[in-house]
Amino acid sequence: MKILRIPFLAIVLLISANCQPKNTKTVAQETSSEPIKVMLSAEDLQEYETAYFASGCFWCVEAIFESVKGVKEVHSGYSGGKEKNPSYEDVAYGRTGHAEAVEVFYDPKVISFTQLVQVFFGSHDPTSLNRQGPDRGAQYRSVAFYKSVDEQKIIQDYVALLESEKVYNRPIVTQITPFEKFYKAEEYHQDYERKNPNNSYIRNVSIPRLNRFKENFQSYLKEESH
Repeated sequence: MKILRIPFLAIVLLISANCQPKNTKTVAQETSSEPIKVMLSAEDLQEYETAYFASGCFWCVEAIFESVKGVKEVHSGYSGGKEKNPSYEDVAYGRTGHAEAVEVFYDPKVISFTQLVQVFFGSHDPTSLNRQGPDRGAQYRSVAFYKSVDEQKIIQDYVALLESEKVYNRPIVTQITPFEKFYKAEEYHQDYERKNPNNSYIRNVSIPRLNRFKENFQSYLKEESH
């Protein structure tokens, strides 16, 4: 395994917009017209493997993984906490122990779990503790979840490689955690970047983060994402 791209380290400057709206009604009202997307049924998705990651606001993370070839669907949600059926408000205000996370459905014949781990580390700052860009709190922590011993080793080996190559000048603080449960977020959070391109957070944080990722991982992108 080798580093394919040097992950970006720059933290987005703090701005007034963030991933934590004052209330869900405000967010829902921003969702007006949306581009057409082919939706896969739960039955369709059963054909694919799943992977789970957390690296800041799930609006951003979902859009990044959606751009990757071999990825069939991405759901925004919550993982890593103990409370059952958490709500967005409770997670956003740090009441449940969950992190904003994504569930990635992928075709292992097209992209491997190892490559998804590279996408994960290459699309955020894993040395930033409980923060990504303007979003602060344990709900925005960096977590790579594993479902098997093999996945755990892949993550640990890649972290060791990043450290041996001194890619970062600070310690990696990403949690490597066994996967337990994923709770899909409320429907208005799904494909939020695609549905809300004029939202101030999307314009100032999410889209620039996605574009930085695309610059470094062009060979991993779907044709339509170039």
